Amino acid sequence: MKWAVRGARVACVLGALWSVVAVAAPKPAFSAERVRERARELAGRPYQAPVAALPPEYARLTYDQYRDIRYRNERARWRDAGLPFQAQFFHPGFLYTSPVTVHEVVGGRVETVRFSPDLYDHGALAPAPARMEGFAGFRLTHPLNRPDHFDEVVSFLGASYFRSLGRGNVYGLSARGLAIDTALPEGEEFPSFREFWLEKPAPGADRVVVHALMDSPSVTGAYRFVIIPGERTVMEVEATLHARKAVKRLGVAPLTSMYLFGENDRGTPDDFRPEVHDSDGLFLWTKGGEQLWRPLRNPGQLSVSSFQVDGPRTFGLLQRDQAFTSYEDLEARYDKRPGVWVEPVGDWGRGVVQLVEIPTPEEVHDNIVAYWVPEAPFKPGTELRLGWRLHWGSTPPEPSTVAHTTATREAAGSTPGARRFILEFSRGGTEGSGPVEAVVTTSTGQVLRPTAQHNDVTGGWRVTFELLPGTGAPAELRCFLRRGSETLTETWSYLWTP
Repeated sequence: MKWAVRGARVACVLGALWSVVAVAAPKPAFSAERVRERARELAGRPYQAPVAALPPEYARLTYDQYRDIRYRNERARWRDAGLPFQAQFFHPGFLYTSPVTVHEVVGGRVETVRFSPDLYDHGALAPAPARMEGFAGFRLTHPLNRPDHFDEVVSFLGASYFRSLGRGNVYGLSARGLAIDTALPEGEEFPSFREFWLEKPAPGADRVVVHALMDSPSVTGAYRFVIIPGERTVMEVEATLHARKAVKRLGVAPLTSMYLFGENDRGTPDDFRPEVHDSDGLFLWTKGGEQLWRPLRNPGQLSVSSFQVDGPRTFGLLQRDQAFTSYEDLEARYDKRPGVWVEPVGDWGRGVVQLVEIPTPEEVHDNIVAYWVPEAPFKPGTELRLGWRLHWGSTPPEPSTVAHTTATREAAGSTPGARRFILEFSRGGTEGSGPVEAVVTTSTGQVLRPTAQHNDVTGGWRVTFELLPGTGAPAELRCFLRRGSETLTETWSYLWTP
């Protein structure tokens, strides 16, 4: 009996010592190179789809039920430390049934953030709290608009989607880690961020660093994001990609937006609002100096446009029209949606900026995609390392050297069968003396009566011309203003379809 008691005491002592050892075990070390090694190693193995391990009631959540689960602000990561950034985590469920793992990095060491139902308030519509592994994603908050309030500045949620905003903006378009085979007949592949590492910011820091591991049947990737909130929130992105198998269309730095109708493409909406869109055009600035503006459309059928460039200086999807009266929407506030400029870091080489426009009957669908496609093929065993900056906000990261397009309108022409176009250009870059010429070209059909008229109301210029279609084929239209040999405006580019 004494030996049994003594043995029990020894077991208790050993158990306690083991607990101490287990608690005191060092946390794993972290570096960006370790994430890159994980991506490289993963690419050498067969793809394994993530397993959804949610309770059935959470796998079947409706939109309203999911919205009724709210993160408790008082449980935000880093809140008690008084740091300039805080982290909150999205609950799994609804569309987000494959939880991701989130880690915190402190002093170069990793600690996994554990899910707990206590992090959330469950409303009357939500199911009873349940335990599960991982999160749907996360958001970071920061005093963006005023010093006494933490605003959401970035969120990572769903596949490889993320979005951000600048000062005074509300959420609109999204970015993605990668686009694969977008708009191809065999269907698009959507990579997912499987794991995140959030570096704990220092007191007074003006930026926060996030690392991510991406996986898909075709590609793995390691990402590093440096997020700097401000008037324009800047995200410095580094990506290392590995191909498991050949990719037909690799979309780098993809942006995803919504365009339902606008001044140039009204359609037949029974809607009180003049325009409904998150973005109104694609902007492209080449290294050769040409600046191009492509107004967006909601086409009758899938439309893919490619712009060949030897490395873009900048491209992006923008919301240039920021007048409330253009939208009249007190809830959506489309006038406050940010634009996103993609600024490549280093030489991206030859390739194309591609714009995909997909028909949609509703504003709830993202139907616009833009990305860079490298000319070099992405084959199995290939490693591709690229960097870029994303500028989120209402004003460009660098001022334009020429006037830009402010409006595109279309109507019936004075010639039977013709279409009339009315373009507005801003004032900047058009000052000077001498006659101004509208240079208008078309890939098919005939351009009639191009004229340039000074707009005394805006101080800019108005261009009008008519297109007399040829055989009924789509027409690629281009227009810019010049005075003598001087180019005064960006190039307006438009695809007209019968």
